[in-house]
Amino acid sequence: MLKKILAIVLTNVILSSSHLAEAQQAKKVPRIGFLSAASSSANAARIEAFRQGLRELGYVEGKSIVIESRYAEGKLERLPVLMDELVRLKVDLIVTSGAPATRSAKEATSTIPIVMTQDPDPVGNGFVASLARPGGNITGLSALQPELSGKRLELLKEIVPRLSRVAVFGTSTIPGSAESLRETELAAGALGVQLQYLDILSPKDIETAFRAASKGRADAVLVLGASFILNSQRKQIAELAVKSRLPAIYYAAEWVEEGGGL
Repeated sequence: MLKKILAIVLTNVILSSSHLAEAQQAKKVPRIGFLSAASSSANAARIEAFRQGLRELGYVEGKSIVIESRYAEGKLERLPVLMDELVRLKVDLIVTSGAPATRSAKEATSTIPIVMTQDPDPVGNGFVASLARPGGNITGLSALQPELSGKRLELLKEIVPRLSRVAVFGTSTIPGSAESLRETELAAGALGVQLQYLDILSPKDIETAFRAASKGRADAVLVLGASFILNSQRKQIAELAVKSRLPAIYYAAEWVEEGGGL
């Protein structure tokens, strides 16, 4: 997936904008703006893979390409300010990590090419007209995988045969969340598992959700994907799952690296 992102980024950098072509002719180093709502540490693995991919394609950061990174550190209200900084720097292309960052980029510019990553539902978010024909100045990858939520529940049942009740953590305001929950419910019906959906709309809801899961006698926790709130607090969630002695299944390897797992 990261190699696909890199291919899109570099294609846009080299071919999509006339002003960049003129800059290249003048030996100006192309500049990529990177915008994320999370922290640099939360993005460390992806950013390193991104840089490695650039190196493999012959781009040396600081010499043949420049990356201007901006992180909101979990404070979404900072995104418009950070995005304005990138626009003032006249970056040639913007790479966004997650829907909040993509929204800020879309609102800030209709001319600078934008490559989105980690977006659960770019159509539902209004970023593109369709996946086949995005239109506008935004392209990239969709991370919408609702069918995998049901598969994760199946895996959880295989690993915890006694499983009868599962606390499902999600964020209802995120596009794509309803589809993921629907797939989980279909799988639960087939497996004879009862679900306890717990809506997490802010970080302060996390401890409350774990208390509710324990009170509801949940046997395990399943975290639905694509929520910035959940992803930004994955270390806390992983630690609380361990503390509560609840097996948990997540949607990305970073959660396991933070100490999450069964």
